[in-house]
Amino acid sequence: MRTARFTLDPAFTVGQVNPRLFGSFVEHLGRCVYTGVYEPGHATADEAGLRQDVLDLVRELGVTAIRYPGGNFVSGYKWEDSVGPAESRPRRLDLAWHSTETNRFGLSEYMAFLRKIGPQAEPMMAVNLGTRGVAEALELQEYANHPSGTALSDLRASHGDKDPFGIRLWCLGNEMDGPWQTGHKTAREYGRIAAETARAMRQQDPGVELVACGSSAQSMPTFAEWEATVLQETYDLVDHISLHAYYEPLDGDVDSFLASAVDMESFIENVVATCDHVGARLKSQKKINLSFDEWNVWYMSRWQEQATTFAQDDWPEAPRLLEDNYSVMDAVVFGSLLIALLRHADRVAVACLAQLVNVIAPIMTEPGGAAWRQTTFFPFAQASRYGRGEVLDVRVDSPTYETRKYGEADLLHATAVRAQDGSVTVFAVNRSRTEALPLDVAVTGLGVSRLVEHSALADADPDARNTLDDPERVAPHTVDGTAVTDGTLTATLEPLSWNVIRLA
Repeated sequence: MRTARFTLDPAFTVGQVNPRLFGSFVEHLGRCVYTGVYEPGHATADEAGLRQDVLDLVRELGVTAIRYPGGNFVSGYKWEDSVGPAESRPRRLDLAWHSTETNRFGLSEYMAFLRKIGPQAEPMMAVNLGTRGVAEALELQEYANHPSGTALSDLRASHGDKDPFGIRLWCLGNEMDGPWQTGHKTAREYGRIAAETARAMRQQDPGVELVACGSSAQSMPTFAEWEATVLQETYDLVDHISLHAYYEPLDGDVDSFLASAVDMESFIENVVATCDHVGARLKSQKKINLSFDEWNVWYMSRWQEQATTFAQDDWPEAPRLLEDNYSVMDAVVFGSLLIALLRHADRVAVACLAQLVNVIAPIMTEPGGAAWRQTTFFPFAQASRYGRGEVLDVRVDSPTYETRKYGEADLLHATAVRAQDGSVTVFAVNRSRTEALPLDVAVTGLGVSRLVEHSALADADPDARNTLDDPERVAPHTVDGTAVTDGTLTATLEPLSWNVIRLA
């Protein structure tokens, strides 16, 4: 195997990492909420019904902004159902996931969950622009954020939350380009209601940050045209536009699956180009940033098979939906997606791993039982811990391989982040399933000379997983032989591996 190489220089940077890049997503879907984060009666549950074992893992994961309450769920969401005494809240049919929503976990419980995670956890609230509109968004904003002295702020106080929630970051609907979405709209229809909602919300609070719905995937027939039309209506009123992307090895095409980040990077760059084109047409100096507020490995084809088994008259509470059990290979692809986000930190200001618990998630639970880390938990936790600072420009010279979907792809996918104290962390994936990849990195100009650690997530069995019965089967391990000598970092990346190399 030819040696892969790149050079790191402090003069060549991408941008500062926004902590919101390490966000996540809690939707009322399957068991994400009920028996996930919230399970009164569980041995670890606190007085609010929140599972302490899950809270401990969420803190370890290092998530920041947590998007709520959806997702597809939000397009049928009545925020009023989720406040007040839990025992008085109505039960509703959830059309998005063909389930019954009890509303026992609502807005106050969500905010309590964030507070118990710690100060790094920030609310990211979605408003319903599917079946509702401007008035309901304003009412939710007033209930959540106005200090006191109005009907809705006083109602919040009467519900036990005297202090306002202080929600700054709001999503103007969800995936409104998708025909599956309740209240689906054309780009022009959505752009108008998003603009009017944004204008009204800013009248109530000029300091809010707003995310407009972009395309649900780069493969959507309306992609790019949708963004251009929506931004023509909303450009001066919003701060971010959303991107969503999920990846799986379709038709057994593992080689393309391993190169999924090629598509993610293309998606990001194409949306940036569209945003900047609209800005140029409007003669605006403003830059729209990106909110990649749903991303993950998701075996969606399995879900589609599962959905066909639902009885039309069966509306279960918190059914087991989308509970993918991730392998080492999935974790390597997942790590590569994290690298793609970091490589575009100049414009990706928010990113939300979908989702947090049980539903295509890094954390799994058993009702009344244990909680454990999936393989994907480790790349996210390491990136959140060591990926804070300034992203350095990485341009690799790497061996390549052929993929069916993306053509020729590099075997090495990498980025590097320089922390405020001058330490540097290299994140790297070797996409080869069979061969180790030698790596040389020139670090002369960085002032780093000492290896702190080289850890890798890899396994002789790429299908190895963590399960309820064997929750610690897979974890990162230390790699020997890596060194920094005369301004060059030398390492060998194991086949099919996610690597974190820390330099001081």
